[in-house]
Amino acid sequence: MINKICASIEAALADVRDGATVMIGGFGTAGIPDHLIEGLIAQGAKDLTVVNNNAGNGDTGLAALLKTGRVRKIICSFPRQVDSHVFDGLYRSGKLELELVPQGNLAERIRAAGAGIGAFFTPTGYGTQLAEGKETREINGKHYVLEYPIYADLALIKAERADRWGNLTYRMTARNFGPIMATAAKCTVVEVPEIVELGTLDPEAVVTPGIFVHRVVQVERKITQAGGFKKEAA
Repeated sequence: MINKICASIEAALADVRDGATVMIGGFGTAGIPDHLIEGLIAQGAKDLTVVNNNAGNGDTGLAALLKTGRVRKIICSFPRQVDSHVFDGLYRSGKLELELVPQGNLAERIRAAGAGIGAFFTPTGYGTQLAEGKETREINGKHYVLEYPIYADLALIKAERADRWGNLTYRMTARNFGPIMATAAKCTVVEVPEIVELGTLDPEAVVTPGIFVHRVVQVERKITQAGGFKKEAA
């Protein structure tokens, strides 16, 4: 019987090794797998390479992971924002390596890994510092830069609902990078607030098929306070 539900986050992340490349879903603060990040912090793996859209906000989530000093390198599109003081401090002191990737290129490099594409040419970044040292080519009068896929040992993503086979649906913009990251990692671990019986999910609504998911952990839904009203975190 296929059952990908793990009893705990600790069990789901027990085998994360030092030096692993970890993709973490989320766009800004939407769709961040906070529980899994906290679990990774507790697990203790170090010398990590993290792939994410940004480099953390405030002192929680990804920023908290960076603060442990166990991340060697981050690959992202938006490392700096108004509350990125953890990243700023580590990067300026030479304690964290950064690979800056335009957002479209980041998404496509992750997607290419899952799709089995060896490399691809893109016009984004041509003629800038981001293209330095990379192969370029002129195709039909337009200049392109050769980019390679980004593979991961582990993907940590957040979904809305899952069944025991690992089929996933998402909540609005919390979907973001999760679906492509799930295809690009050797092991995909998912946190969800709701696990349903097989056959409950409408097949047309399933975004990530269970074939790309290895472990599912049920977590409590986080409620945030905004403007005096309680709302569900995306």
